[in-house]
Amino acid sequence: MTDRAVETDTAPLFIDLSAVSVMRGDAVVLHDIALEIPAGQCVAILGPNGCGKSTLVQTLTRELYPVVRPGMHVRIFGRERWDVTELRRRLGIVPSTAPPRDALGVPALEVVTAGFFSAARLWPNLRPTAEMREEAYAGMERLGIASLADRELGAMSAGQQKRVMIARALCSSGDGSGQRVLLLDEPSNALDLRAQHELRETLMRLAGDGVGLVLVTHHTQDIVPAFERVLMMQSGRIMADGTPSDLLTAEALSDLYDLQLQVQQRDDLYFAF
Repeated sequence: MTDRAVETDTAPLFIDLSAVSVMRGDAVVLHDIALEIPAGQCVAILGPNGCGKSTLVQTLTRELYPVVRPGMHVRIFGRERWDVTELRRRLGIVPSTAPPRDALGVPALEVVTAGFFSAARLWPNLRPTAEMREEAYAGMERLGIASLADRELGAMSAGQQKRVMIARALCSSGDGSGQRVLLLDEPSNALDLRAQHELRETLMRLAGDGVGLVLVTHHTQDIVPAFERVLMMQSGRIMADGTPSDLLTAEALSDLYDLQLQVQQRDDLYFAF
């Protein structure tokens, strides 16, 4: 195996998977996945519950490992071998779950700054530099939440908490060349309509700033115009890979969810019902 960075004609690859199959117990839940995503690209991974999206995310974050066989590789930022702690300091992850309990009683700026250490909060042994604190505050300004810097995370709405966690992820992301990449796992879960709208605005702002986004979702309206590519997953396989206009259609979504659906496009968003 090699740690040499793998590149396309235009950009280094953030994700490079080949012949990846993953088992949970005796069941194969990912089947022969092949996938390449350049570092600056915005890609949405869409599919019903149980299709393998979460397993794919856990494979990328080294929580799960694929079956070893000829031709199989998992490269993140061009490398196959990672110390998990180092990887999580470079890959900005926004989980679908609520913020950790350890973070709820501390100010938002502390939570964001803790992202440099891949920690929930700044424990006594963690000593951020002035530059880290400045970058953390700049990340909050970038997402329009600088006014929340001194507010405890537990005193915020779910939408505000989500933007704090995105700012935190920005502090731990990067491929060593200045390129930022975020992996967002169903970020609109448990958000009300206003918070979903704010999340979509945040995704557009990040993409406009050149941040690469990999969005895992089962909501078509999460796929804002910045996403130029959609992957459809079903039964542990990537069934389709194309543009939103090609794949977010009534026919394709009905096949994906095994349900007769209609699609309405409004304000460059796709709503399935």
